[in-house]
Amino acid sequence: MDNVCHTLVGAAFGEAGFKRFTRFGNATLMIAANIPDLDVLVFATDVPSVAFRRGWTHGTLGQLLLPVALTAAMVALGRVRAHGEDGPPVRPGALLLLSYLGVLSHVGLDLLNTYGIRLLMPFDGRWFYGDAVFIIDPWIWMALGGGVWWARRAGTPALARNALIATAVYIAAMSISARLAHDLVRDAWQTARGVEPRSVMVGPTPVTPLRRQIIVDAGTHYETGTLTWLPSRVTFDPETIPKHDDDPRVARARELAHIRGFLVWSRFPFWILEDVPTGTRVTVSDVRFVGRGSPFVQSVVVP
Repeated sequence: MDNVCHTLVGAAFGEAGFKRFTRFGNATLMIAANIPDLDVLVFATDVPSVAFRRGWTHGTLGQLLLPVALTAAMVALGRVRAHGEDGPPVRPGALLLLSYLGVLSHVGLDLLNTYGIRLLMPFDGRWFYGDAVFIIDPWIWMALGGGVWWARRAGTPALARNALIATAVYIAAMSISARLAHDLVRDAWQTARGVEPRSVMVGPTPVTPLRRQIIVDAGTHYETGTLTWLPSRVTFDPETIPKHDDDPRVARARELAHIRGFLVWSRFPFWILEDVPTGTRVTVSDVRFVGRGSPFVQSVVVP
């Protein structure tokens, strides 16, 4: 999810009463809810960001160690600002629990998207996908933002708790919708084509919870389409997207580091071959993010 969402989740937990356990409770929750995204520092390097993001800082080791590091930092801050502060004292145990709550909320929310997350890094590089909620969801913003604002204005933690409950119900409904949609699309495609698809994604679309994006891996190509719930309908687009992954020029492109890095992340890769004066420009994209530009597309000229 985006960082506005993560911050609102941390703030909502704080206004729900958790900030009262220790000094810096609210700040700790909001920082912890964002801290796995420290991996954005990869943008300052030459490494394709998609090859590194949602890995080490989101995986098992990050989930274990980041809360400990944040707690140590907040305890040190408390020692520097030991005097002249109102409110509860710094309680390391409470800070650690709040740090884990924030970090795990971040990981859980990121798991909901089609982008993917490597939950077991660095021990296992497999990607996990929820395909349930779009990465920027205004309905979650409104529920949590309204709950935080109202709870602060009224001084009533129950309002923030209700916002968290409403968000959890919404996420549960979207997750159930994702599972039902996946099975419905898979059955519809298999009935129409007479063969099993290699894989299927039925992902969320912006703003509209009742509409979903379809991607089917048909072997040599991908098929795309749309699922709607009201009315319940599965529609496949007439155009297909060829993979071109058996071309020898693609095999040469795969040898390059930035292409390999992109393929670490890619779920539905396809290749475009274009003649240029010095050879062939080989471009790889992913159907999930087609047309988005860098870093969701990488290219190289093969002599």
